Amino acid sequence: MRDAYHEELGSIGDGLVEMARLAGSAIGRATTAVLDADLKSAESVTEADRKIDDLQHDLENRAITLLARQQPVATDLRIVVTSLRMSADLERSGDLAQHVAKLARLRFPERAVPHDLHATILEMGRLAQRLMARAAEVLVTKDVDLALRLEEDDDEMDLLHRTLFTHLMDDRWKHGIETAVDVTLLGRYYERYADHAVSVAKRVVYLVTGEHADELQQDVQPVTGPKGA
Repeated sequence: MRDAYHEELGSIGDGLVEMARLAGSAIGRATTAVLDADLKSAESVTEADRKIDDLQHDLENRAITLLARQQPVATDLRIVVTSLRMSADLERSGDLAQHVAKLARLRFPERAVPHDLHATILEMGRLAQRLMARAAEVLVTKDVDLALRLEEDDDEMDLLHRTLFTHLMDDRWKHGIETAVDVTLLGRYYERYADHAVSVAKRVVYLVTGEHADELQQDVQPVTGPKGA
């Protein structure tokens, strides 16, 4: 009976990894869709989002069943509860990828992103995909150090986000209000996507250590000596 119980716990973890991989692939295809006005890629993102939603519903049902039948305590309870929270982050990531793809469909056959911002959006898409791939790796390996390093990549996403606003606020902006709104939304979608990937990694830190990532990072801050030392 306990073997079946731990297999079920393991299958919940496998479901999270699959959700992360689907979300990572989806944001990559969504970026292609919005930059290249690629409807086929946009439609595939919608299909991926449905799969992510189905996985989340299945995971929630299994987690609730475990809570009701097994009444897990201590570490096992932390696994179940944290998994539910991670599944919500991953489901939202799939939604954000779909928002990017919807913008591509809305502006088709035109491209939603002006040429001079193509490189920035492309880099945001690649970074978002890389962050989610690392979150999936953290889910598999439970590597706390790797999980904590995701924050650095998120800082890079924030910098790219600010770069977009620098362009939008430039007096030389010549693409109109509609495109400005599109770019503003895209920047927000990628920035929030990155936040969800980091959130997944941070929850793994809590799962492994029992400490929240922010508290753990404070504990390992380097001690600096007095000035002039």
